[in-house]
Amino acid sequence: MTVVWLKTAHIASLVVWCGCLLVIPGLFAQRQGVSHDPTRFDLQRLTRFLFVTIASPAAFVAIGTGIALIFAREVFTAWFALKLLVVGGLVAMHVRHGFVVLRVFEPSGTYRTWRKLAATGLTLGLIAAILWLVLDKPVVDMALLPDWLHQPGGLRRVVEDLIYQWIS
Repeated sequence: MTVVWLKTAHIASLVVWCGCLLVIPGLFAQRQGVSHDPTRFDLQRLTRFLFVTIASPAAFVAIGTGIALIFAREVFTAWFALKLLVVGGLVAMHVRHGFVVLRVFEPSGTYRTWRKLAATGLTLGLIAAILWLVLDKPVVDMALLPDWLHQPGGLRRVVEDLIYQWIS
């Protein structure tokens, strides 16, 4: 029964989080035509409220319940690793929106329509990818991965080599 409640909370919070990630670029784009300070401040207040009070807690609950579901359902498969990678993309979009919220409402702030379309399109693509991975659970051929990913400590060696190249 715990898994049912975890899944319910996970799906509900994902719906709220993804909905916010789709709406926020539209609010950013409304900044373009606003030069009157009280109107700009109202738009900023609404956008920050949506981001801080609704989207961020929903993201926290979605990720927390998702982590709990990993261990409750013991899902350790290749398709699930891909899903986590795509969820990382949603997290990156969330963080990006947080930085934009800080800058777009400054007196000289702008947000072009193409940025709204790109952010919305990328978010829709990430949502579609997650739905496809979860509903289809595709078989992933592990032989396609590089050899260093099949060895214990392989990622560490690659990262150490990259760091060594950057600092020398």
